[in-house]
Parts: sequence; structure tokens; C-alpha cells
Amino acid sequence: MLFENRITQLFKIELPIIQAGMVWVSGWKLASAVSNAGGLGIIGAGSMYPDVLRTHIQKTKAATSKPFAVNLPLLYPDMAAHVQIIIEEKVPIVFTSAGNPKTWTTQLKAAGIIVVHVVSSALFAQKAEAAGCDAVVAEGFEAGGHNGREETTSMVLIPLVKKAVTIPVIAAGGIASGEQILAAMVLGADAVQIGSRFVCSDESSAHIHFKNAIIHAKEGATQLGLKLLAPVRLLKNEFAEKILQLEKEGASKEQLADYLGKGRAKKGMFEGDLVEGELEIGQVSATIHKIQPAAEIVAELWKEFNAGVEHIKSLPIGRAF
Repeated sequence: MLFENRITQLFKIELPIIQAGMVWVSGWKLASAVSNAGGLGIIGAGSMYPDVLRTHIQKTKAATSKPFAVNLPLLYPDMAAHVQIIIEEKVPIVFTSAGNPKTWTTQLKAAGIIVVHVVSSALFAQKAEAAGCDAVVAEGFEAGGHNGREETTSMVLIPLVKKAVTIPVIAAGGIASGEQILAAMVLGADAVQIGSRFVCSDESSAHIHFKNAIIHAKEGATQLGLKLLAPVRLLKNEFAEKILQLEKEGASKEQLADYLGKGRAKKGMFEGDLVEGELEIGQVSATIHKIQPAAEIVAELWKEFNAGVEHIKSLPIGRAF
């Protein structure tokens, strides 16, 4: 292994770099590419019907001999069918999110599956550990997609979660460079989960219009909305601005849900509607300026990480050790 710690040992991977399981973006092509590059690729099951998920799992297994995972956002329907397929297909690792970790962890672990839960607070991290999860993802407020209501940033959340649990901690939110990986690990993370950077990979299934919008995004280009429903960070467009206006006007949960409708994320991220679509992406989009193969992204991240380590060694505090 190129790097060895609790997470690389647990997942049997070479690098502590995990690709986030994102709806309409992370299918088998991206998951297998990241796993083949030494990280952990994840299939985002939130946008998939059960039979589609099975197909993506089977294609991932055909494209890589290395470990991969499936992300299950527990707020979506068909979870029982998804879990059954995951067990039948012998998926080695599952990341659950947006729900109670108690719901499926016991059943998944009984099938020999490693279970990781995404949390937005130290309290939820403790609940995930109590539920039997093998690790947690501490996802800060900067992250794209569905977010925590506490609005705790990664710099604060990572050390809080690290102190709250004994299981490994994976940092997420605002991470798109090797230097940021190093910073997260200094704060106590055993690995990182990266979403936005991998949206702009050749293998992601995001529409090219969405990818181009990300690489041209500037500081302040995202906002958190839909707090009454399920908080989500979006790239600003007409849809996101309308949501913000409705919230300022005191719209009810029902009014927001009615305006949101169905299929907004597919319309934006997968079909490329930059006006009326839901464009889920993190604050770190302001630092992403090119579309690359996933393997190149992983290699670049790890090169930057090692350069950061050497930089620390060159500092007065580094020389002291």
C-alpha cells in the first residue's frame, strides 16, 4: 500500500481518498475509475431504481477488481430493495446518509458488509457508532448536496467528531486539493471524501453544461436552501434564487415542496438545464478549473498531499521534529 492507516486497512485501498456517492453523477464508470486509481469509488444509488443499481454494481465489478462502495441516501424510496440487491451482489462497503443509521446497519453488517454513515454533528457521530457503524463521514457545511442543519464547517466539525467517537473519521466538505486533504488529516481525519472535484471528471455522468458551470464558478457561487425540507447546497441559478426568495417570504414547507416538484436534480445535473435545474455542488467549486480523468485527479491530489507534507517539514515547527 502507498499509505496505511485505519481506513485504508478497513477498506483495503491504497490511498485515503474516497469519492462521494452523488445522485445523477456517480455511476459505475466513475466508481470503478476511482477504485482502479487506488481510492474508493462509490456508486450513488439515490437516483437509481433497484434494477438500475444492480446493473451499475455488476458493471463496476466487471471494470475493477478493487473494493468499491454504494451510497444509500435513506430518505429515498426502495431502500429495502436496494439493500437486498447490495447483499445479493456482495457489495463490500456501504455508505448510508440522510437518515437513521439504526435502520439498516445491523442487517448489512450481518451480511459481512462494512457500514459507514454520513453525519453533520458529533452527536450524530456518536449515534452512528452506537448503531454499529464501522466509520463515519463528518460532512461540513461547505459540502454540496444535502447538508446538516447545524451549519458547522469542516474545520470545526472534524475535531469535534474525532473527539466524540473511537471509530475512524472521514472528512468531507470543502476538500478538493491535496493540501486540504492534509489539513483534514491534521485535524484528526483518517481519510477524506471528495465530491465536487469528481463531478468534473471525464467519467462522471454529470452533463457537460453542469461541469462547465462548475469550472467557471467563482467565490460565493453557491447557497444553502430548502432548509425546511432537506437543506441542500446549490449552484446559484434562477431555480436557486427563486427558492431563496420564497424562503425570505416565509414560504411553508408545503409551498417549497410544491415549487421543487420532482426531478429537479436530474433536470439540472444530468440533463444540463442550468436555469430551472437543481445544481448540487460545494463551495469548493470556486477552486475547480478543469475537467480531468478521475485517475488524473487522484494522482494530482496525492502529489499535492505529499508536497504539503514536505512543506510542513520545511517550516520551523516541522524542522523541530
